[in-house]
Amino acid sequence: MTGCEINNIVSQLNNYYVYLRDVKRSTNNTLQAYKRDLDKFVNYANVNGILDFADVDSDTIADFKVYLSGLGLSSPSVSRTLSSLRGLYQYLISAGECDNNPAKAIHNDKVEKKELMVLTSKEVELLLSQPDISDIKGMRDKAMLEILYATGIKVSELIGLQMEDVNLQLSFIRCGSGDKERFIPIYPLAAKTIAMYLEKSRKFFVTQPNEKSLFVNVTGEKMTRQGFWKILKAYVGSAGIKKSITPHTLRHSFAAHLLENGADIHDIQLILGHSDIASTQRYAQFLKEKMKNSYIKFHPRA
Repeated sequence: MTGCEINNIVSQLNNYYVYLRDVKRSTNNTLQAYKRDLDKFVNYANVNGILDFADVDSDTIADFKVYLSGLGLSSPSVSRTLSSLRGLYQYLISAGECDNNPAKAIHNDKVEKKELMVLTSKEVELLLSQPDISDIKGMRDKAMLEILYATGIKVSELIGLQMEDVNLQLSFIRCGSGDKERFIPIYPLAAKTIAMYLEKSRKFFVTQPNEKSLFVNVTGEKMTRQGFWKILKAYVGSAGIKKSITPHTLRHSFAAHLLENGADIHDIQLILGHSDIASTQRYAQFLKEKMKNSYIKFHPRA
């Protein structure tokens, strides 16, 4: 057998997505990311008359890489798309539908790692103090920011929280699903701000009594990533913080501050939901660089 004996690219991709969902237990966000990446290959295949994976070799993948760059994609985006394609081929090989991985021969371009952006403790306090808790929107915003810094969850996980995922009596939230489900403690102040939001704010936003989302926007619908990003940018501006902050910054700050204060790196790994400890170790490396820079800057003979 040479290549992949596949007659329909789209049907094979759909089988792969079912595998990711039902076997790998991938989250919906992960599935959507794979689909966005692999849809680019489908478009390329349509333009170039590729009807099945039997027509694909390493030269085809190399041309596809050039095609992606021509679309204006950044090096990280091109690399991620190629990685998604490699993952697809690994599935096809394991399913007995393919005997080689043509994407494996095409390497990702080296990408310079971005500097890890972490707020200082004072900057976090300043940011979290910005929402006006005498206002119903301010109560909601304060609760969202406090949860992010209290738990280190992703923004997608924050807006995905439902009412049943929060246990204020025992002070924890439930995040994820299936074998990726995790329970994360929250500190008293965060629990207090959530309780205040639920008691005095959320009911004024919600228009449908069966709305399950914990955080909703002014129309009573589930908060969106874009909506939260606008809220965060406004508070960063009012706080006068000059760093380039994204919604992920509070996650980075949470992990770095825990590690800096003596938390076990494996505990942080579990809280963040990292499957690989290497993802968590970047925070340890950040702290080493921070200490080195501080030494060089302040030692009188450095």
